[in-house]
Amino acid sequence: MILASKEAVQHWTEVGAWGQKTIIDYFKEHVRNQPDKECLVDPLNKQALLGLDPERLTYRELDHKIDATAEALLTKGIRKDDIVVVQLPNCWELAMLYLAITRAGGLITPMPMQWRASELGHILDKTKAKAFITVDEFSAFNHIKMGEELHGKYAALEHIVGLEEIREMSDGDVTGKLDSIPLDPNDVFTLCWSSGTEAVPKGCPLSHNNWIFQATLSFTCAPHKPGENFITAGPLVNMASIGTVFIPWLKGGGKFVLHHPFDGPTFIMQLISEEIHYTLLVPAVVNALLKHPLVDQFDLSKMNAITIGAAPPSLWSVQELKRRWGIEFGNIWGMNEGPANISGPSNMPDMEMRIDHFPQYNKPGSNWNKDILKFLELKIIDPATGEELLEEGEVGELYYKGPNVIPGYFRSPELTEKIFDKDGFFKTGDLFQIKDNHCIGFFDRSKDIIIRGGFNISAQEIENLLLGHPKIADVAAVAMPDETLGERMCVYVVPQPDLSVDLEEIKAFMKDQGVAVYKMPERLEVIDAIPRNPVGKIRKNILRNDVKAKLKQS
Repeated sequence: MILASKEAVQHWTEVGAWGQKTIIDYFKEHVRNQPDKECLVDPLNKQALLGLDPERLTYRELDHKIDATAEALLTKGIRKDDIVVVQLPNCWELAMLYLAITRAGGLITPMPMQWRASELGHILDKTKAKAFITVDEFSAFNHIKMGEELHGKYAALEHIVGLEEIREMSDGDVTGKLDSIPLDPNDVFTLCWSSGTEAVPKGCPLSHNNWIFQATLSFTCAPHKPGENFITAGPLVNMASIGTVFIPWLKGGGKFVLHHPFDGPTFIMQLISEEIHYTLLVPAVVNALLKHPLVDQFDLSKMNAITIGAAPPSLWSVQELKRRWGIEFGNIWGMNEGPANISGPSNMPDMEMRIDHFPQYNKPGSNWNKDILKFLELKIIDPATGEELLEEGEVGELYYKGPNVIPGYFRSPELTEKIFDKDGFFKTGDLFQIKDNHCIGFFDRSKDIIIRGGFNISAQEIENLLLGHPKIADVAAVAMPDETLGERMCVYVVPQPDLSVDLEEIKAFMKDQGVAVYKMPERLEVIDAIPRNPVGKIRKNILRNDVKAKLKQS
């Protein structure tokens, strides 16, 4: 399924940003060159998660399982460009399915484990997916049952496939029939989902070439190298894990270790025992690692680098990483739609500067436009006037153009039309400040989203849903700070006259609507009126400041 325009394919190919190899081609090279090298390692707690013993696979073993599964998918009728929804926790089977579905000619669309019938139904309707692959039960929720209940509602959905069946498929025969299935480097490799200002998830299709460029950018700027041992601390369903760890592993080789869900002691054990060289973490986890009472006993001498995302790291934390174990850090920003920027020791040697400075590529007079970096263009736009900002200290929305950006939201032309300007720049919705030395720094999010533990929650979605509650007259959802997850959700509610409502009622109502668990509010404030400006827009800064003050008081 090629979604990039012919003009885009021709342009990025002619200038050298896109090539002729697929991600499958890179993987097969590793199989030929190092067949007996250990390449994929399960989470240590797989038994507790799925009732299965953790496994370790070599490139040869993984290659067989990929092709055997792909051939089995063909027997189920999966054909070129068919879409397969996958909802699995981090395990070798999930990593394998990215490649097996691709080998069969299909397209994987991965979903967080927390998503329920509400989100899944939207995705099935939008994609016309032919199959849904999931686990029988996870965290006391029956995923197979959910799939079966949706089976009759969506005509295109033909197969509900459990994890045990996938494991059986992976041990089947390989006949070579896959070699006749055409794969193009401009075919979409993943269809991930992003939630922002819209009330429903938006499909973000990225091709092999999009992802390969992303991995090349990572190897160019982040402090890691091909062939190293990587571990992912987050779910393998979006940019945070796919783009920073999974794709670089597939392109560069080495070993890929899975972890899920995040557990500090287990994660530290894996860092040491698996001799991990590189990972991506959020600042809170880095701080917790360094402040652990047993930190002096941790031998992380094999670790070379950590990229830190979601928020700027503290100077103390990155200095401690360097002092204790010689670990370098990279500052990373990105989004499911593809735009990404990385400050590492190679392009931002000064550690203090690296914390909150990113290169502004293609800025006249800068030195950022060498090698693959010349393909990226960034500009800061005044949201009020639409004019480009150039002076140090000015704040505006980041517009981004590059060969790693989606061609548009999947089957959503009305949304796609809004996110690109006339020159083809993607409007990120994030505010950046122009800094010294041809740099920019993340300033704030202009999108009204709540980021809870790495998952984006649309405030608009929650508000629209709760307005349907019979006891609620008006509502606003806002983020409140949290040391562990970054943010949690607080809802401000105006009850209907002479009625009252509590938090448990609200959560029960949302559960009945099939909403994901992580979207449940964790604090309720009952007020007389939602503060609004003269045109009716909610003044959420007032509410955010209010909940912050109340959290401090408590």
